Amino acid sequence: MPTKTITFDRFVRMAGTGLLILFIVWLINYLSSVLLPFAVAWLLAYLLYPVVKFVQYRLHIPGGRVPSILLTMVGVIALIGLVTWLIIPPMIEQFAKLGELVSTYIHRSAHIDNIPEAIRQWTTENRDYLERILHSENFSYGVKTLLPPVFSVLGHTASIIAGIVASLITLLYMFFILLDYEYLTDSWLKIFPKSKRPFWQTLASDAERELSNYIRGQSLVALTMGILFCIGFTIIDFPMAIGLGILIGILDLVPYLHTFALIPTAMLALLKAADTGQNFWVIFAMAVAVFAIVQVIIDMFVTPKIMGKAMGLNPAILLLSLSVWGALLGFIGLIIALPLTTLLMAYYQRYITREEEVPGTTEDEALEATED
Repeated sequence: MPTKTITFDRFVRMAGTGLLILFIVWLINYLSSVLLPFAVAWLLAYLLYPVVKFVQYRLHIPGGRVPSILLTMVGVIALIGLVTWLIIPPMIEQFAKLGELVSTYIHRSAHIDNIPEAIRQWTTENRDYLERILHSENFSYGVKTLLPPVFSVLGHTASIIAGIVASLITLLYMFFILLDYEYLTDSWLKIFPKSKRPFWQTLASDAERELSNYIRGQSLVALTMGILFCIGFTIIDFPMAIGLGILIGILDLVPYLHTFALIPTAMLALLKAADTGQNFWVIFAMAVAVFAIVQVIIDMFVTPKIMGKAMGLNPAILLLSLSVWGALLGFIGLIIALPLTTLLMAYYQRYITREEEVPGTTEDEALEATED
């Protein structure tokens, strides 16, 4: 294979391309607060577009695209509400039960029937002592130390309000993206010269295919895992069996993130042990056994069957890409990590390792297309 001479012109173009990439990364990071609602809206539009298309063309909803979008959004909101109803009320019930157990424990150990009355009586008996504490320098220093976190909480409350406003803006973005989805996805190629459009169109098609396959496959794996956990927790009579199973399925949309569900699982096992008098370790061991059995079924049978050996995105690569893009661009990096990673992998497989040949496109042409 003949060696390629790096001319001064090619070196300048490569250096310019590198600087341009660095500038784009810096610009995205600088404008992340503005771009984040749009990035989230585009991701949601990408996920909901097949549903909108199904509602419009298969269900033949009269009125065109707008009623189909609105019907899809209502359906999604109703689904989210159903999931929330299956998770939040049982969780509130468990916390209420925890309060009852704590009250019972205080009553049995300290022989206190009325906790508020006991607090009032203790305050009256120790009034002089409390006044000395309130007038002490240590208390003043503690208040000064505590005030900044309090104002921080107020600031977070303002951030929550701003987040609600940003969510409304995101929904508005998503609506208009879905309204002209086909036009927007076809028109982005016009930013490139006509001679370079076939290269970018082929690359985008590869990335979209891999991304679509991965999202569909991982969604099916997460759905299967959630169902198996619901069944397993129901069999061992575990608290919040359905809600916890749904929560684990949602977490598994990012591979192996469901392992964090062991924390609420341990808390629920402790609540059941305190409520029923059973041994905590036995209950927790049964829950861990459900985790182990479901994980074996998923890893040995479900994942190979659904994802297949041809899937280009390994979960380890996905987690690495989330870490890298998140470190570079913050939360917006987490949103765009998957499409950017699939785009880079598609380029690598098609033009570097040549696993997928492009008729009439040589390696030099691919390099020139990226440089231009």
